[in-house]
Amino acid sequence: MIFRTTLVLVCLIFAGATTSVFAQGRPTPTPARPAATPAQVRPTTPQVQTPAADVPVPPSRIALIDTEMFGDEKRGIYRYVDAVKLAQAGLQGPNTELLNLQNRIKALVEEIRKLQQSPNPDQRTIQAKQEEGTRLQQDFNTKQQRFREDYEKKLQELTGPISEQIGKAMDQFARERGITMTLDLSKLLPAMLTAIPAVNVTDVFIADFNRKNPRTGTR
Repeated sequence: MIFRTTLVLVCLIFAGATTSVFAQGRPTPTPARPAATPAQVRPTTPQVQTPAADVPVPPSRIALIDTEMFGDEKRGIYRYVDAVKLAQAGLQGPNTELLNLQNRIKALVEEIRKLQQSPNPDQRTIQAKQEEGTRLQQDFNTKQQRFREDYEKKLQELTGPISEQIGKAMDQFARERGITMTLDLSKLLPAMLTAIPAVNVTDVFIADFNRKNPRTGTR
């Protein structure tokens, strides 16, 4: 009985977990920022310090960009979406194997339940199925961990250069429009109280990026 409870719990935990890396929505790219160039120290003539109150405050123009939209299949950045799809396609075999293991574990849980509820439970059969379930569960955990590691590695390999390109494009986009600060809306939503729609330039940036960087791979 103890094993059955544990196995049911495992199935509930991993129900849908096999494809969790694929099914939880597309990962959000983190635009890579160029490394700062160390400032060169030059000898300067001592100057009289201007009182802080007299220093003019530069004009500021803040814009919002929702980076989660970059991975949207229909409205996102095409090159990024294509890279994610390519990473997923390369792991379809292991993903299918995990799905089959998951389905087998679920079937064993149901078989054990029916055996235990029968008028004359066959304890030897139940024990054998429990042992099989333990082996399958261990196999599942090992392969799922390897699957996640392989997927994350492949995803970084394919999306890393594009994320860096996105970061540079965001800098250029801001300079061309006089934007002094760009904030990631997807990370600020809980703290946002008010914002006029014009401040959100997500769609404009994505359209500009896609126009300048059309997709080159298979959709």
